[in-house]
Amino acid sequence: MYRKAAGIIFLFVFIFTGSALPQSRVPDTVRTGIYITSIHDIDFKQKEYTISFWLWLKYKNRDFDFLHNLEVPAAKTVVQSFSTTDTTGGQVYQLMKLQCVMKDSWVIDNFPFDRQKLRLSIENSQYDASALVFAADTPGKHFDPRFTLRGWTIDSLNISSGIKEYETAFGDASIDTPHTEYSSYRVRIGIVRDAMGLFWKMFLGMYVAFLISYVCFYIHADSIDSRFGLSVGALFAVIGNKYIIESALPESTAFTLVDSLHGITLLFILGIIIATAWSLKMIKRGEVKRATRFDVFTGQIFLVTYVLLNAWFIWQATAS
Repeated sequence: MYRKAAGIIFLFVFIFTGSALPQSRVPDTVRTGIYITSIHDIDFKQKEYTISFWLWLKYKNRDFDFLHNLEVPAAKTVVQSFSTTDTTGGQVYQLMKLQCVMKDSWVIDNFPFDRQKLRLSIENSQYDASALVFAADTPGKHFDPRFTLRGWTIDSLNISSGIKEYETAFGDASIDTPHTEYSSYRVRIGIVRDAMGLFWKMFLGMYVAFLISYVCFYIHADSIDSRFGLSVGALFAVIGNKYIIESALPESTAFTLVDSLHGITLLFILGIIIATAWSLKMIKRGEVKRATRFDVFTGQIFLVTYVLLNAWFIWQATAS
């Protein structure tokens, strides 16, 4: 009897007060949009680029202070050149203009026929995911189609929101485990390099050096000084060209297209030097006609094989 009465009383308290059971907190949603006006100063050596964009945020909780607590985690510098706030209609609307120098990693395996992903994420440093979540405000375009990203073409632009996990409590003693979660607004920009002009600018010297060494096959075999001189000079020219290109790229442990093309060129020039030595040996034995036929046949094999290998590596780079 008493238990039944207590249950009825508990039910009435729950209905009228709504406090009989603990309520889980629902995070406030911040609808966020972006419009990119410029991407420039892409620096491969320093692994960074500069991006300028408009950012707007729409929310109801007036405690949120994005003017002072907006965080761009991967940014080297963040400059806010303009901001405005509108609080009419029971909603806060903030609009700001930002310029960020972003640190990023580059994939240079297929350089200069490379495709890159530029990553930009935004968080609030004051409120974690239990109090604030971002939602993408997606209508309309997200970048100015008139602005030119010199030497590149924008291939894709994806906007999403998610949770960024940190395995730390940031010194907060009230958190039992060193784990916190913050909502993140993410922008992923896919860009493709307009590479053909840059390719010839970078590798023309290498191909000329190979052709200079290839001419050795059409110099008489007893002209030893001319043949070896051209080949050795071409060898050092290719090595110099390789170091010049690599000086503009970040360090990489992968075997890149630059390494492949220079590598096979060095091997073929070495092969030409070996063929020259063998031809000279035949000349010393008095086999002049045989040496001439050897030069013509070997030269054709070297040229065709070299062209095919270069075409294969370049096709692989452009297709991936």
